[in-house]
Amino acid sequence: VAIQARQTERETEFLLQLAEKYNFIKGVVGWVDLCNSDVRDRLAYFSKSKKLCGIRHILQSEPNDKFMLQENFQKGIYALNEFDLVYDILIFPKHLESVYYLVQNFPNQRFIIDHLAKPHIKDGKIKEWEVGIKRLSKFPNVSCKVSGLVTEASWDCWESDEFIPYLDVVFSCFGVDRIMFGSDWPVCLLCSNYDQVISIVTKYISDLKKEDQQKVMGLNAAKFYNLN
Repeated sequence: VAIQARQTERETEFLLQLAEKYNFIKGVVGWVDLCNSDVRDRLAYFSKSKKLCGIRHILQSEPNDKFMLQENFQKGIYALNEFDLVYDILIFPKHLESVYYLVQNFPNQRFIIDHLAKPHIKDGKIKEWEVGIKRLSKFPNVSCKVSGLVTEASWDCWESDEFIPYLDVVFSCFGVDRIMFGSDWPVCLLCSNYDQVISIVTKYISDLKKEDQQKVMGLNAAKFYNLN
């Protein structure tokens, strides 16, 4: 699944073109302006491609922590269900409370928390993030993507063991049926390589049943994103 990084429709077009050209790209999480009054028209346009499986807005970059709770944005979220699209949630821990209220308003919308909501691994902070994650996990329509760990740690000296407490939290809260691996490639290359990122998760889940390992490493994503 290719995930947007720039908030432009041009990039959404680009990713969908790549997905049509290369069959190993099974889905695209793109971007449209969810606050715009023509959001349904734009979703209809991009949904002509069967590879569009979700939408993401980079909420972590909005100056207002409650940006996601404004009426126009929520109207855009409401429109996603009409097109059977997932919404990927990209936030920092400080946004977890607002996300709780957002998700509460949309019990039929599928949500995915990207990068575990970016806990402050470098500083060893976990308690407040854990509280927010536990609250969100109570919603059955919310899943969690295990990704982006290395970039939240110290780039030049991280150790795989420091991720275990955070993985313990999400696996305890969401269980193996609502967790999916994400590489965060190419961003992960800032402080690791692709194989290292994969090994952090595969090592952690190595004691799980083979079927549950397969869920985390691909089957859950295929199901949640409705990939063919």
